[in-house]
Amino acid sequence: MRVLAITNMWPTVDAPHGGVHVRQMIQGLRDIGIEVELLFFDRRAKGKRIYRTVPRVVKEQLRTATFDVIHVAFGGIMAHLATRSARDFPSVVSFCGSDLLGEYHSGSRPKLSSRLSVWCSHRAARRASQVIVKSSNLEHVLPDEVDRRKVQVIPNGVDMSQFKPADAEHCREQLGWDRERFHVLFPANMGFAVKRPELATAAVSRLTDRGMDVELHMLRGVKHADVSLHLNAADAVLLTSAHEGSPNIIKEALACDRPIVSVDVGDVRSRIQSVNGCYIADAGATDIAEKLAHVFESRQAVSGREQIRELAIETISQRISQCYETAIEKFHA
Repeated sequence: MRVLAITNMWPTVDAPHGGVHVRQMIQGLRDIGIEVELLFFDRRAKGKRIYRTVPRVVKEQLRTATFDVIHVAFGGIMAHLATRSARDFPSVVSFCGSDLLGEYHSGSRPKLSSRLSVWCSHRAARRASQVIVKSSNLEHVLPDEVDRRKVQVIPNGVDMSQFKPADAEHCREQLGWDRERFHVLFPANMGFAVKRPELATAAVSRLTDRGMDVELHMLRGVKHADVSLHLNAADAVLLTSAHEGSPNIIKEALACDRPIVSVDVGDVRSRIQSVNGCYIADAGATDIAEKLAHVFESRQAVSGREQIRELAIETISQRISQCYETAIEKFHA
């Protein structure tokens, strides 16, 4: 099978953390024998004007090479233009979160520009042969006109060989973290307001006010290869996002058997609700602080790795491959 993968997310020198999960997905597909050619529109470096080239570049690519299916990884304007330019081919579109939920200011108001992006996502979803969403809450926000029979919930896979438990004291020593302090890791990404770092800071401040020796670490500017080191050094992983799809950091933390405190967002509840030592908190600093205090006081061992065996990259790659086969079969039926 030959796939043309189209995306605006890919690690670059200037943005080494961008699109890591897309790179992992493509490598996983190649590892099971699928030939994948990448078409990357670098929106971060070149701005939205890069999308003007999508129709021409996609059509040229499809004219000069043979593909069985196209896979657009991320929605928005790119997905709308790509699927419209490839009407004569089976297509799969993956939606990740903000492409269906919108991007927000620090408050609850969606950015005006994101409304257009969501509208374009809806158009792409209607047009696609198959749709992949990372979590069930994303399926719920798809337009009613999108046939749910062509929608599959397939989260990003986890590299279980990279994300695995390691000795916490050794990891802290490597990072220069105080051995006696309670360490909370917050996935700040690139500082997006939707992550609500101010809520994480306020919660940790409440613990400090109670006399706890606690430190909040913003996971920002860290190579993906080093994320497991930070996870294993942390006493707790904290997520306070206003909205998410299926946050990768939660699955990676579970693979490392780390305690998690999170607000009820995306698919996090379904991931951690049966894992002892992990907690869902109300979206307020007081309750988040209480749940972090539970982690501090109990020091309970976490067995999250067994909960996500089904999310190993090898398994997810097979599911995506089956989605391709369905798209091809339905398109030519």
